[in-house]
Amino acid sequence: MIKGLFKRNDSGRIKSFELTGHANAGEYGSDIVCAAVSALAISAVNGIDSLAGVKPLIESNESEGGQLYVEIPSHHSLTQEQTNITQILLENLLLGLQSVQSENSDSIEVQTLTKQ
Repeated sequence: MIKGLFKRNDSGRIKSFELTGHANAGEYGSDIVCAAVSALAISAVNGIDSLAGVKPLIESNESEGGQLYVEIPSHHSLTQEQTNITQILLENLLLGLQSVQSENSDSIEVQTLTKQ
């Protein structure tokens, strides 16, 4: 199962997300849940870099796959426009993953934590 964990700061902004595991919804190369999650995540990260001009901290397991951690740099160093674009892309990623989950709840689980 793919597990997605989004962390929000105390003002409600997404500060990081992590995707771990494998969907196991089909054979390697034919797993549509994995393909959807990968496409959504890569698109969001590329958009944050290209459209917002923000270089997130990225950690991944490139040899085995199944793990991606993305953290947005401190909002103090970003302009309001960069923050807005980044948050729109991250919220869109979350919505997309929740949509995949609604149709494939046995293959993906997404949670959001807010700093208390």
